[in-house]
Amino acid sequence: VQLQASGGGLVQEGGSLRLTCAASGRTFSIYRVGWFRQAPGKEREFVTAITWSRGGIYYADSVKGRFTISRDNAYNTVYLQMNTLKPEDTAVYYCAAGLSVGVISVSDGYDYWGQGTQVTVSS
Repeated sequence: VQLQASGGGLVQEGGSLRLTCAASGRTFSIYRVGWFRQAPGKEREFVTAITWSRGGIYYADSVKGRFTISRDNAYNTVYLQMNTLKPEDTAVYYCAAGLSVGVISVSDGYDYWGQGTQVTVSS
């Protein structure tokens, strides 16, 4: 499974961005796709995840009500719509694919990772 994340950029506080994670390869083996982020000097943290077939959705408390994850199975793509962005959302965002049921909110629960895409929110 290969993952390609895109859509990052520079946005002002209160603005919006949409990230895209395109999956290729053995996508039929994907159980869920998650987004994580890592700010400078901080550990990677869970943002949100969606199960590939049933569409179960999970969010970190810090993004609930502002971020929306969705999927387009026909195109093997997962989207992360980020609204009302805050400076503390500034980080490199990574998408990841997990092949089995596991802990959704930890990095070890995912088997494949895409390259990161930088999101910078200015105040």
